[in-house]
Amino acid sequence: MALTMIQKIRRAETAMREMPQVELETKHYFADGMYAREVFRPAGTFIIGKVHKREHFYIVTKGAVQVASADGLQIYEAPAVVVSKPGTKRAVLALEDSVCMTVHRTDNTDLDAIEKELIEEDQRTLYDAANHLKRRALP
Repeated sequence: MALTMIQKIRRAETAMREMPQVELETKHYFADGMYAREVFRPAGTFIIGKVHKREHFYIVTKGAVQVASADGLQIYEAPAVVVSKPGTKRAVLALEDSVCMTVHRTDNTDLDAIEKELIEEDQRTLYDAANHLKRRALP
């Protein structure tokens, strides 16, 4: 039986947990009921994102990325704007130095509160609400 794209993404996510991780430069912007998160991705960086609860914009502002999701495999070159549906899980490979941004509706300005509001809970995530690598427990 062939695996679905989401099953493949989940398997890759499990394997990646054992690999070295990198913290990517991330900027946070707030304006009148909106929150934007901008992430700088060097070429070759592979990211598996968190699952969002609400519809939002996913924008490639610089470079090119290859995106795997339940919708299949697509390449987005800047400038590209995608409406991301609730429940979307993406695996993204930066094909060249890239900048991607998500834009969300929220009145919160605290990153932890925003994460609780907008992101499905996942105890296995390696990154906190500010996109910083969490400390791993030593074996």
